[in-house]
Amino acid sequence: MTHPQGKVRRLFELIEPIATVSFSEDVDRAFREVGMRNFWDGYFAGRAAPLGLAPAEVVHAAFYNFADGEVARHIPWVWTRISPEEAISLRERASAAALRRKLGDIAEDAGLQRIADLATRAAVSAPTEGRALYAGLRALAVPEDPVARLWHATTLLREHRGDGHIAALLAHGIGGIEGHALLAASFGLTLETFGRTHHLPGAELATVAAGLRSRGLLDGDGALTDAGRTTKQRIEDLTDTLATAPYLALDAEELDELIAGLGPVFAAAYEHIPLDS
Repeated sequence: MTHPQGKVRRLFELIEPIATVSFSEDVDRAFREVGMRNFWDGYFAGRAAPLGLAPAEVVHAAFYNFADGEVARHIPWVWTRISPEEAISLRERASAAALRRKLGDIAEDAGLQRIADLATRAAVSAPTEGRALYAGLRALAVPEDPVARLWHATTLLREHRGDGHIAALLAHGIGGIEGHALLAASFGLTLETFGRTHHLPGAELATVAAGLRSRGLLDGDGALTDAGRTTKQRIEDLTDTLATAPYLALDAEELDELIAGLGPVFAAAYEHIPLDS
């Protein structure tokens, strides 16, 4: 059974604000209360924890889109303040609490359990080969509480898609910071003005942009060329294709039910999360 890629793209849009409550102020505050110095300490501790005590080089490789040295500013230091096991527990607890607060009455709706169950069935069904972050999360116990279970399922689906997106970038010869450059250009921004990269050294950003210009993907003003737009679209299309596997566990009616049920959750959870350092 196959599902239209449009539905896979729509599911990505719907699950993103649910999973990314992990990057909200509430979760950041919880990590700071146990000794994290800043947002990024908590980010790396929480997201990398399923990999165990992996060195910075491994986390850098798995996350893919951070500049050299960024991960090493946090890993392994964070493990002197919290263990991976404790970080996993804290992240789940704080993320579920943050999502519950956003959802309000929706959190107590009987239909939420059904949506959490459908999302979980999809989230735990895909092969793990070649997907390090997804595999790490799959090794964790599924929460019993419906709100926590929905957060866990969407986080699994997000990391599954993310692992596939990295594969798509690699297949097209696009590095992590280069991927940011293409995304920034699609918004009419440059690496110097894009939230995820504006803090990096200007010389480093100039080198990335120059490399993309030499390949004909950016023009002299930093905008996408026709080749750049085509390459970016091919990456997005391949990412959607590679993100399909979990949803094959659901039939067409269940998939539509999941999309419809996630709508109100999305509306309640949506919040722009600035990932500035």
